[in-house]
Amino acid sequence: MRVETKLFFYLFLFFGPVTLVYGFWSGWSEPIGVVALLLTAGLLLLVAFYLWQTGKHLPVRPEDNLTGEIAEAEGNYGYFVASSWTPLWLGGSGAIMFLGLAVGWWLFIIGVFLGIFALILWVFESFSGDYSI
Repeated sequence: MRVETKLFFYLFLFFGPVTLVYGFWSGWSEPIGVVALLLTAGLLLLVAFYLWQTGKHLPVRPEDNLTGEIAEAEGNYGYFVASSWTPLWLGGSGAIMFLGLAVGWWLFIIGVFLGIFALILWVFESFSGDYSI
């Protein structure tokens, strides 16, 4: 977990000074931005501390070992269909649903039906065709 800890800690080191610069730049007259940046820095520090503490109690992962080999990673990472167009249709139906919130409920309902159809296709695409399991 060293990489994740460093990532969040470096982001904290960025947002901490940015909060001070923003505060001086705005003359401390605009409190919402300062509070938002301060809370962002605090949340990043909180996550970095959690990952650091968790990483101390866990064994070293192959990703953390500088001399680690790919073969050291254990287990199956999952089953992925070779190529699928169904996530595109699912994302398009989600876009239609969000557009329906702005345009009208009739378009939202059409997007819901398209989304249900695309979700069913996505769930069952692994059970037919060339790549069936």
